[in-house]
Amino acid sequence: MAEKTIPPRAPAAEALERDNFLRRLGPGLVTGAADDDPSGIATYSQVGAQFGYGLSGAMLFCFPFMAVIQEIAARIGCVSGHGIAHNLRRHYAPGLLRSVVILLLVANVINLGADLGAMGAALGLLIGGPVQLYALAFGLVCIVLEVFMTYDRYAAVLKWTTLSLFTYVAVVLVVDVPWGEALSTMLVPEFKLDSRHATALVAILGTTISPYLFFWQAGQEVEEQRRRHTKALCTSPRDAGAEFARIRVDTLVGMGVSNLVALFIIFATAATLHAHGVTTITTSAQAAEALRPIAGVLSFGLFALGIIGTGMLAVPVLAGSAAYAVSELFNWPEGLNRRPREAKAFYATIGAATLAGAAITFVGIDPMKALYWSAVVNGVLAAPLMAVMMLIARNPRVMGKLTLSRTMTWGGWAAAALMTGASVLFFVLL
Repeated sequence: MAEKTIPPRAPAAEALERDNFLRRLGPGLVTGAADDDPSGIATYSQVGAQFGYGLSGAMLFCFPFMAVIQEIAARIGCVSGHGIAHNLRRHYAPGLLRSVVILLLVANVINLGADLGAMGAALGLLIGGPVQLYALAFGLVCIVLEVFMTYDRYAAVLKWTTLSLFTYVAVVLVVDVPWGEALSTMLVPEFKLDSRHATALVAILGTTISPYLFFWQAGQEVEEQRRRHTKALCTSPRDAGAEFARIRVDTLVGMGVSNLVALFIIFATAATLHAHGVTTITTSAQAAEALRPIAGVLSFGLFALGIIGTGMLAVPVLAGSAAYAVSELFNWPEGLNRRPREAKAFYATIGAATLAGAAITFVGIDPMKALYWSAVVNGVLAAPLMAVMMLIARNPRVMGKLTLSRTMTWGGWAAAALMTGASVLFFVLL
């Protein structure tokens, strides 16, 4: 009997499938990419410079916890039709909501200042000139784009901006990485039970799993429902299967890209700075500058451009997540899909948070101190917020019939426990 031959797939069908896959990526991809902001780049650069490849395995360790908690944040937005702060306001004590929003706003403004300062410093390295004015200019550009561009176009801009992350892939391809050593050490980390390694691990966790990402991804799922004119899943649970599958793919790809790029930053700085005895890096711009005499002008330029590109993605996410939280606290109209005159307070919060961050660069605050205190506030906020998110996602009054499965519940509580342990360790080391 003759074997049946399977006809080759038509190129048009393959192109359509690729296009559908890319369309499924959105809030999760942008959220993951925004996690590799200039502040995060500084942390990963310091880890690579100080420990070489020894702690690169931490990124593999972080990935499942980061992915599960971000998927839970996305589900809260998609199922309830509201962001995290809105659900806190409706179902929990007012004092809890106010505390969460105040801590988030403080952490985000400090982080905005650190990121804008790093972007200004990176441009100053490339072309020279006034770093503070560059930082302010970047902030103003981000405000204008976020406020005055239509949501569909702005979401597309954010998605394309994620390509800036691949400058760090290019850096790794340019420098000489001993791949055998790097990959073997990644799989079997060289972790020691001392304060240096513990502090670095806490810094990685605090940089990688950040509260502003929870608010942003939940808010963006609500935005997507408004854009597509669909109902919250709690009122149409029949659609949950397809939507949850989309959220999972989007989140896994976004968090995977984020952690892969962080891993490449560690590899690049380990192969260059650590290998040449440079073990102390205080800012992302300093990491770029240190690369110039060791790895050449091309690596330096790519690293500096990556700082600017990732900052242009992260600054709107930081400001936007603050605006979602503040607007939901006061029950103001909110959302990037609304016109400025329809959500004046929401857009005013975006502008105020960004300008407050830019102002930090003018008052002479040490960028490392800004990053330090941002990490402190994020550490204080992350663990209890994750616990509250788990309560929300298990609450039938919020999620209807679509409360978390047992597997997701175990994963979410494990992530919350991990961040609780990291926070306790941070303060013990402090």
